[in-house]
Amino acid sequence: MADTIVLIHGAWMTPKSWDPFRTFYEQAGYRVLTPAWPRFERPIDDLRSDPSSLAGLGVAEIVDHYADLIGELESPPIVMGHSFGGLFVQLLLDRGLGAAGVAIDAAAPKGVYRLPFSQIRALWPVLGNPANRRRAVALTFEQFRYAFANTMSEHNAREAFESDAVPVPGRIFFEAGLANLSRHSPTKVNYRNDARAPLLLIAGGDDHTIPPAVNRSNLARYRHSKATTNYAEFVGRAHSTIFQDDWELVAQHALSWAEQHVDLPRPTTLEATG
Repeated sequence: MADTIVLIHGAWMTPKSWDPFRTFYEQAGYRVLTPAWPRFERPIDDLRSDPSSLAGLGVAEIVDHYADLIGELESPPIVMGHSFGGLFVQLLLDRGLGAAGVAIDAAAPKGVYRLPFSQIRALWPVLGNPANRRRAVALTFEQFRYAFANTMSEHNAREAFESDAVPVPGRIFFEAGLANLSRHSPTKVNYRNDARAPLLLIAGGDDHTIPPAVNRSNLARYRHSKATTNYAEFVGRAHSTIFQDDWELVAQHALSWAEQHVDLPRPTTLEATG
């Protein structure tokens, strides 16, 4: 039985976004780790005032950072990620890391082709300017509300924006957005990896940034794998699933699922993963 949970934050966020989940899981008896992405180990105000060190940070560097951390633990943890963190969970499980993985509102790996209009609009502040690949990009409040908080009141959305939002390296969006045009994309997973740990994909029913159709397409890519892959959708939820009202429902569902699946025997395979 895993006794540790690793929570991986998403883009435009820091580990602070996991505070409710962290407390919830600690009260359930787990050791909870919320490590920041590399280069994000600074106070939020510092990241906002000088985000230059974030420019150029890519998917491979971030995933390697978490792989090293998980590899140093005494036993495989439950790994949960939100948004880009959900993509990183899939990449880590594909490497054979983690006892179970939960990907909430997950950015899609290479091979998922669904691209709804709301997703284009939510990500346009980055992808609309090719020069942003080499920059750190911040959102305005209006952009944040559309991408993260479209189901929240303006007061609560502004509170979340002022509390949590930070600039993000544009490079990761170009790596994910152009993944299907790249033979060696860092977002590539082996969807047929039978030996990886169980994976749960959680979608927000009203998510503009990663709409449910993207999550369902992500799920479908795993259909030929013998490894457990499940899906849950929470109606009326925006991309801010982990900190909007009734977040406990998502936290409890994720934990209950992980506890049921963490010790399941896994099929074996002779194929290399990657």
